[in-house]
Amino acid sequence: MSIPDIALSSSSPATTLGTHMERELASQPETWARAAALRDEQRALPAFGERVAVVGCGTSWFIAQSYAWLRESGGQGETDAFAASEAFVDRGYDAIVALTRSGTTTEVLELLEQVRGQVRTIGVIGDEASPGVDLVDHAITLPFADEHSVVQTRFATTALALFRASLGESLDGAIADAQAAVADDLDPALVDAEQYTFLGRGWAVGLAHEAALKMREASQSWTESYASMEYRHGPISIAAPGRVTWHFGEPPAGLAGDVAVTGARFETDASDPMAQLVRAHRVALLRARARGLDPDSPRNLTRSVILGG
Repeated sequence: MSIPDIALSSSSPATTLGTHMERELASQPETWARAAALRDEQRALPAFGERVAVVGCGTSWFIAQSYAWLRESGGQGETDAFAASEAFVDRGYDAIVALTRSGTTTEVLELLEQVRGQVRTIGVIGDEASPGVDLVDHAITLPFADEHSVVQTRFATTALALFRASLGESLDGAIADAQAAVADDLDPALVDAEQYTFLGRGWAVGLAHEAALKMREASQSWTESYASMEYRHGPISIAAPGRVTWHFGEPPAGLAGDVAVTGARFETDASDPMAQLVRAHRVALLRARARGLDPDSPRNLTRSVILGG
C-alpha cells in the first residue's frame, strides 16, 4: 500500500513545518493494515477472561481508555485504564499492558519496575531498542509505526488498530475511512476556528481526549474534550459562533440541535472514529503551519518525558 499525499487546505501554505507529522499522519491507513495482520502479536495480548490493567501517559493513556472500553464492553474481561503515574495495580490483575511509543517514559518504566515478578506485563512499544522492551515479560514492538515528530499520530492509532484486531474486529472499514480522511479537502473555516471541543461516547471518549491534546500540542489551540453526555452539564456554555463542537462517532439524540442554538459549528460524520481522529490530525497540522509553528518540535515538549531524580 502506498502512502498517500496529504491534501492541504488552500488557506495554508505548503512549508517544511511539520514535515514528519505530515508524512506520519498520512501513513496511518498503511500502518493500521500492517497492525491488523500481526496475528502472533495479537495473540500475545491478554486472553479472553483475564483481568487487565492498561497503562500509559498522555496519548497512550487516552488510547488505553479506548482499548479498555472495547475489551470490557465486548465481554473479553474486566479492563481498567490508568495514567501510569496514578495506576492502582495491586488489585489482582492477571496482566498489565503498558503502552509507550518511546519505551523511555519515566512513569511507565517505574511502574514496570515496581510490578516486576509480581504480575505478567506486556509492552506495546514503538522503539524496539528502548529500555522498556527489557522490563516487560513480553514486548510487542511496532517500529514501522514509530515516529520522528514529537506530536504523535500514527503510533497511537496503530496500537489501537492492533488492539481492535486482537478483539476480533475487522479494520477494513476503518482503513477505507482513513484513506478518505487523508485525501478529502478540508473546509478552511474548520481550520480557522477560534476554539474546539471534542466529544465522544464509549471507546471514542479516549479519541476525543486525544484529538484535543493533538490540537493543543501542534497548534497551541484552545481545546477541550468530554464524554458526549457530560457536555450539556456545563461545558456547552463555551460554545459560540466561530467555535467548533466536534463529535467522534454517532452523537446522542438532540445534541446537534442544542449546539446549533449556540451558533457554534457542529462537526461529525459517519466514518470510523479513528478516521475522524486522522481528520483532526490534519486540521491540527494546518493550523500549526498557518501560525508558523512546527509540530515536529512543539513548544515545551520532547518526544519522551524523562524525569530527573
